[in-house]
Amino acid sequence: MDTHRAKHLIFRKSCLAYACLLATAYFSGCSSYRPQRRLDTHPSGAQNGLASWYGSRFDGRKTASGQIFSKHALTAAHRTLPFGTIVRVTNRNNGRQVIVTINDRGPHRKGRIIDLSEAAAKRIGLLKTGLAPVRIEVLRLPQPP
Repeated sequence: MDTHRAKHLIFRKSCLAYACLLATAYFSGCSSYRPQRRLDTHPSGAQNGLASWYGSRFDGRKTASGQIFSKHALTAAHRTLPFGTIVRVTNRNNGRQVIVTINDRGPHRKGRIIDLSEAAAKRIGLLKTGLAPVRIEVLRLPQPP
């Protein structure tokens, strides 16, 4: 009887381990990762989409890059461009342009491709409207360390 009980215990532990393995394999395929959808990307690498801005509420806080955010700096948040990337942002409604450095992640609203600092938004006439169609062109990627 002891041998039977030992075999049964080993069988139960094996079944539990197998069930855990199957559950891990199943649920790892259900993660929330979704590849970033490119919004109207041109062959040149430029992107067209909506821009928004952020300012006072985040002034003095750390950005995703570790830098302290300043609403007076010409910076921006982008979902995928490396920190330190220099981009030209053109307001497609009025043609005004600003050059900014990517130092944060965002925007966190669907349908937007870049969040500008308050100073950058002011330069291209985005403060009053809050949103504007823009074109983003990468001018320089950061140098590897």
